Amino acid sequence: MNLTVTASPHIRGRESTGRIMRDVLIALVPALAAGTWAYGPRALLLTAVTVLACLASEGLFRVLTRQHNTLADGSAAVTGVLLAMTLPATAPYWLAALGGVFAVVAVKGLCGGLGQNIFNPALAARAFLLMLWPSWLVRFAAPGAELPLLGSAAEAATSATPLHHMQMPALPETPLLDLFLGNVAGCIGEASALALLLGGVYLVARKVISPRIPVAYLGSVALLTLAFSKGENPLQWMLYSLFGGGVMLGAIFMATDYATSPATPRGQLLYGVGCGVLTVLFRYNGLFPGGVTYAILLMNAAVWLIDRYTAPRRFGAVKGGAA
Repeated sequence: MNLTVTASPHIRGRESTGRIMRDVLIALVPALAAGTWAYGPRALLLTAVTVLACLASEGLFRVLTRQHNTLADGSAAVTGVLLAMTLPATAPYWLAALGGVFAVVAVKGLCGGLGQNIFNPALAARAFLLMLWPSWLVRFAAPGAELPLLGSAAEAATSATPLHHMQMPALPETPLLDLFLGNVAGCIGEASALALLLGGVYLVARKVISPRIPVAYLGSVALLTLAFSKGENPLQWMLYSLFGGGVMLGAIFMATDYATSPATPRGQLLYGVGCGVLTVLFRYNGLFPGGVTYAILLMNAAVWLIDRYTAPRRFGAVKGGAA
């Protein structure tokens, strides 16, 4: 009898990195379309610049480090789109390109590549840009504003987001329906909560993500903002907290990143709750009204600890000793 001995894994599935990344890109189409509709074609061109910067950085980095080409897996393209979703349409193109290079080279490449990074590349790049050029990341165009397709948008009229009103604290004047459908000032990916939810439903239906992290994240934000409301109407305050800013984007597309989120079901629930608690804490006490970026990055850093203490016990193992 001839036996063929090969390296693990011995059980293989139909899933592949390319298919997963393709599904994520498809799920991001509604949000990108909503952002383009709200802020004009500059939002689409800014996304293209970010994606191209990520692809070029990935290709060049792999060549310089003498590693095989990984552009075909689509991870760099996903990073580029996600980073663009966290930027306002008024951001300069050089800033978007620099963020793409930082995300791919510093956050992912230097950590060992896809699956080895500790932090979400898109959010880490946003935090980097926010630290060095905060003024560019808080200039939000009003929906329908005519932004120049080429050149600088520094002279474009800017508008306050609903979260800025909530820092006063006061309920925003923007109707809730506008936040839900996409008629509000904000980052490209924050324009429409409906578009993000459609993308999330697609990812869950395709079994790309589990609903555990998004539900735990959004549920904890909802519960805390309802219990500690700062507005006259607690229910409206909760809904504005959920639909405003990057909570939906973070819960559905950022916190669910495979490499930077827990692998165990219990760990994913704990991780989602932690993201939600930190988001509310930062929104109520932080310098910037969003809070999502740093909440998820801090929980990224705790993933190894969460996985360690929520790992299922080995079959036959006895606590404190061997079987």
